[in-house]
Amino acid sequence: MIDRTGLAEFLRRRREALQPEDVGLPRGQRRRTSGLRREEAAALCHMSADYYARLERERGPQPSEQMIASIAQGLHLSLEERDHLFRLAGHTPPARGPSGDHISPGLLRVFDRLGDTPAEIVTELGETLRQTSLGVALTGVTTEFTGPARSIGYRWFAQPASRALYAAEDHPFLSRMWVSGLRERATLRGPGSRAAGYVELLLAESAEFRELWERHEVGVYPGDTKRFVHPELGALDLACQTLVDPGQSHYLLVYTAIPGSESYDKMQLLSAVGAGSRP
Repeated sequence: MIDRTGLAEFLRRRREALQPEDVGLPRGQRRRTSGLRREEAAALCHMSADYYARLERERGPQPSEQMIASIAQGLHLSLEERDHLFRLAGHTPPARGPSGDHISPGLLRVFDRLGDTPAEIVTELGETLRQTSLGVALTGVTTEFTGPARSIGYRWFAQPASRALYAAEDHPFLSRMWVSGLRERATLRGPGSRAAGYVELLLAESAEFRELWERHEVGVYPGDTKRFVHPELGALDLACQTLVDPGQSHYLLVYTAIPGSESYDKMQLLSAVGAGSRP
């Protein structure tokens, strides 16, 4: 059963505890609210301001599990707070660990401060959870895929057109890298895991994957530089810095270029190019 009073009070307290700068928003000069405004919280939670306001006023239908997950992420809740929110809404909390998509508040705080940098948060299986606007300009929108296609490793073999983002001469190595990484994760997580499911699908769908899988390679890791091919800017050689959240097996990837390099000059144009030409 939904605890409408408890849910409303919890949402209000968590909203009031968040400051605009905590979530990458400007404070402004005429702010009277102690924390976030309702419309700001609603936007972060990807819902209408009216729907969010009704929850805080103990009205409206019972929110779905998907909606509660979106609220938990939008309000930067910890896993404990997320689980409490699910129970208040009358739902069983999702599983924790590598199969979960809930990003920790600490990782989100770092991410929210990267508005002028291409960056993304991904799972251990290459499923994109968040992108900065410049991240979208660099790689296209990769958060909207569903099912197995959420994983870049799956798309690499099942949807070869996705390889156009990377330099052609790197494709053989990247194929080995994705298979090696998936083998390690499937072994670590065991039968029945999402990683094991991807293995089964790709063994059935891709002859290239099957050939590489038979090699039993492990330990094939990316180099210090990633070489992208942007449809408008051309070749980009970028360093990729990684911050790891071991609790959820999430990775914050930040892409930078060496100052003074050709790639650095091209990076300055990303915001102007935007994502209009990306798939």
